[in-house]
Amino acid sequence: MYGIILAGGSGSRLWPLSRELYPKQLLKLDGKLSLLQGTFKRLSKFIKSEDIISITNIKHVNDVKYQIEQIDKNSTILAEPIAKNTAPAIAVALEYLKQIKDREEIVIIVPSDPLIKNDKAFEETVKEGIEAAKNGYIVTFGIKPSYPETGYGYIKTTGEIFGINKVEKFVEKPDLETAKKYIANDCYFWNGGIFMAKVSTLLEEFQKYTPEIYQNLSQINFKEANTIKYGTFENMPSISIDYAIMEKSSRIALCPLKSDWCDLGSWQSLYDVSEKDKNGNVLQGNIIEEEVQNSFIYSDKKVVAAIGLKDVIIVNTEDAILACNKNDSQAVKKVYEKLKKDDNKAHLVHKTVFRPWGWYTCLAEGDCYLTKIICVSPGQKLSIQSHNHRSEHWVVLEGNAKVILNNEEYFLNSGQSIDIPLQAIHSLQNPYDVDLKIIEVQKGDYLSEDDIIRYEDIYGRV
Repeated sequence: MYGIILAGGSGSRLWPLSRELYPKQLLKLDGKLSLLQGTFKRLSKFIKSEDIISITNIKHVNDVKYQIEQIDKNSTILAEPIAKNTAPAIAVALEYLKQIKDREEIVIIVPSDPLIKNDKAFEETVKEGIEAAKNGYIVTFGIKPSYPETGYGYIKTTGEIFGINKVEKFVEKPDLETAKKYIANDCYFWNGGIFMAKVSTLLEEFQKYTPEIYQNLSQINFKEANTIKYGTFENMPSISIDYAIMEKSSRIALCPLKSDWCDLGSWQSLYDVSEKDKNGNVLQGNIIEEEVQNSFIYSDKKVVAAIGLKDVIIVNTEDAILACNKNDSQAVKKVYEKLKKDDNKAHLVHKTVFRPWGWYTCLAEGDCYLTKIICVSPGQKLSIQSHNHRSEHWVVLEGNAKVILNNEEYFLNSGQSIDIPLQAIHSLQNPYDVDLKIIEVQKGDYLSEDDIIRYEDIYGRV
């Protein structure tokens, strides 16, 4: 069996913790692993790591690669050059399997961001659907509704095929009254976006129902490189797998998912699955509360004091605060979209950004200057790089730095500094056993992370 993990998406309803460049699947919302890492480990219990493919957007590929390689270095990461929804992403991953692996094997396709804790029950459900998949069906894994959710699509089943349910139709997100009718009927399930079939079955359905996607697949040659050409992907329509295939195909069956499942699509859903105190509160971080009930309060660093509140969500990060009633948590997406429309960077990235080598925090920004604190972990180093639009000035705060500048080596102690001229080839490195922290001041007419030309990189980002 093969596995495909869909690791794109923005997680806009979990703003301000989830950002466009660091979305919810990369966050550790329920333990030591991110949602992406949890998904990978779940699949790797019954699929070889080298047979699991993660496909993500080009802007997330370094973070996805870093997180997956913390678990296993044998997996494949594919990068979409532009966001085109789930159908094109799945199609190119299937084409990879067809060219590199075996088109007759079964593949399970899963989103990277649901929270599932009972991995054994998940695997048992997958095994129940294998017979139908072998016989040319696309098996989806439905979740039995526990309440009348209006934010999910539903699947209606009828009859039986190969010991599981035959699907009659997919249903759009309903209004509340319709959702109440659905949960009173055993034939309806939530659509969790998890499905399984032979590689050949899915490619046949793509050819039949979305030839505008299928025809572009022949232009991709994965035997040459694990890359997807921009022009080829740009020509594909932006469409979900549900609209492209699932709602049209007559070869759909359903296995009721035996394991737990939570979409974590909103702060309300995260509250629902989190452990609560005696007052029904979920408190994460430095929180002081008096007479607060049934609320979710999060703070990454600052003290948050809450008094006399009930049924609220408060999320405090370095650069943004969210406060709303729990029942209004779905509307957070509207705030995210407004920030994006207004070109406010609060939708895009946190002030603190994590990298394979450590992290950096933006301290101040103005016209033609940007100041950061950079922390390089022991034994790590930044890529050998240059910039076309900015110079940099580094001051060592803690630890000791090794600096490569135009093929020369410099060793700096705390309090010492160095200038990095425009277009100079350079690298900041920490070959020691304690953290290295520096202040970086950038000066230039364009100060963005895409003004980096990499020549060598131990994390494979060249």
